[in-house]
Amino acid sequence: MSEKSKLREVRFYGRDFQDFFNQLSPAAKAKVVWTLKLVEEIPRIPEIYFKHLESTQGLYEIRVHAVGGAIRLFCFFDQGKLIIVTHGFIKKSQKTPRREIEKAHEIKRRYEVEKQKNGIT
Repeated sequence: MSEKSKLREVRFYGRDFQDFFNQLSPAAKAKVVWTLKLVEEIPRIPEIYFKHLESTQGLYEIRVHAVGGAIRLFCFFDQGKLIIVTHGFIKKSQKTPRREIEKAHEIKRRYEVEKQKNGIT
């Protein structure tokens, strides 16, 4: 799919995601890239790949199913079709660790402060 046919755009804020991604195996990296393309390109993303996190202020998780575990990427929307990825982790239990949600909220807050400071709308 070409850039023009994307329904959404995924961007990464800060170094947290890149540091996480660099530690993944080549197979896991390929699954992350595949899932991110899916999020950008299909009109209605199935919950198996993209889900709102309950009891959060606008946080979502991109759900990557890879050999060796479930990878979760936290993100939020900015200006409707722009998805900002904060960071990722490998999920080892049923419940998402509170510290990961708090980290995503903190990165989102930094993004919003920086955006306002720079006058970007």
